[in-house]
Amino acid sequence: MQGARHVVCAVSGGVDSAVAALLLRRRGYQVTGVFMKNWDSLDEHGVCTADKDCEDAYRVCQILDIPFHQVSYVKEYWNDVFSDFLNEYEKGRTPNPDIVCNKHIKFSCFFNYAVDNLVVKLLQAADSFKDQTFFLSQVSQDALRRTLFPLGGLTKDFVKKIAAENRLHHVLQKKESMGICFVGKRNFENFILQYLQPRPGKFISIEDNKVLGTHKGWFLYTLGQRANIGGLREPWYVVEKDGVRGDVLVAPRTDHPALYRDLLRTGRVHWVAEEPPAALVRDKMMECHFRFRHQMALVPCVLTLNQDGTVWVTAVKAVRALALGQFAVFYKGGECLGSGKILRLGPSAYTLQKGRSRPDVTVEGSSIGRGDSPGQGPTL
Repeated sequence: MQGARHVVCAVSGGVDSAVAALLLRRRGYQVTGVFMKNWDSLDEHGVCTADKDCEDAYRVCQILDIPFHQVSYVKEYWNDVFSDFLNEYEKGRTPNPDIVCNKHIKFSCFFNYAVDNLVVKLLQAADSFKDQTFFLSQVSQDALRRTLFPLGGLTKDFVKKIAAENRLHHVLQKKESMGICFVGKRNFENFILQYLQPRPGKFISIEDNKVLGTHKGWFLYTLGQRANIGGLREPWYVVEKDGVRGDVLVAPRTDHPALYRDLLRTGRVHWVAEEPPAALVRDKMMECHFRFRHQMALVPCVLTLNQDGTVWVTAVKAVRALALGQFAVFYKGGECLGSGKILRLGPSAYTLQKGRSRPDVTVEGSSIGRGDSPGQGPTL
């Protein structure tokens, strides 16, 4: 992953700031030029000087093909810089207003403006296998503004080459870190049952409601995984979970239609750069892509924005093993837009084929009822 390196550059209308903006752009930064107006438009003789500087600064931005903004700190300059300048002279001293201006205007007022208006985009990395945008999709703008991703433009092979050239051989052959963040790989069932009480339940076939076996807790399973039911040779896969009864519903094939859905609803979405994207606000719908597992292929979808900041996600075609609690992470044009936790799922292809729905219980995978769909304003 790589944050789009975006900088705010003060452009005064002079050659130094113009070349500074040019060099930043050549070095790969996304530059926004900002002209500061800190004095009244008319000088003591009625000549408008700031306007000419502003025009020159605007032309610089046009030539460099960068956005141009203008800010004004006339009041702040008068109170914090010029009044001090006059007071010092009145006391018979020799002031240095440039030092005071840097302190109060350029590196206070303007700095705060730059930080507040600097929007960092989260871009996919050059190495798609190592791209971390999926895991960074809930990180705040404030944190991203202060974060560098030095490896974002490099492949893993090139990173290893750099390590080898700099005598870092002892880390070259280490395996990739896997498992739970800061915990690592564990026997999942044994590990979780050290912290959560067992809740025994039954494995039940979704096709004929036959009890196939027992388990130690429905929360130990996620949709799509193999159930490993004792005494059965054929593989069975988790397709739904009944949190009320504690049962895990299973199906006999890895591609069983009970595993496929094309509709979900998230909680309130965290948008990385724009809250939410202008096109989604304007049209209430937006085409993009999403994934809910790291490294899975991006899935074309349509987002429908709800008034509470949640979204409906309609996949172009049904996807396998959507599960509550996972994050739907959204992408468009190589940029990670943000993500929302999956809180509701549409009916599976199997349910639609059968023309039925299960009773109103807390079943992961069957939480959206008839009529509760995009455009009808359901609430969580």
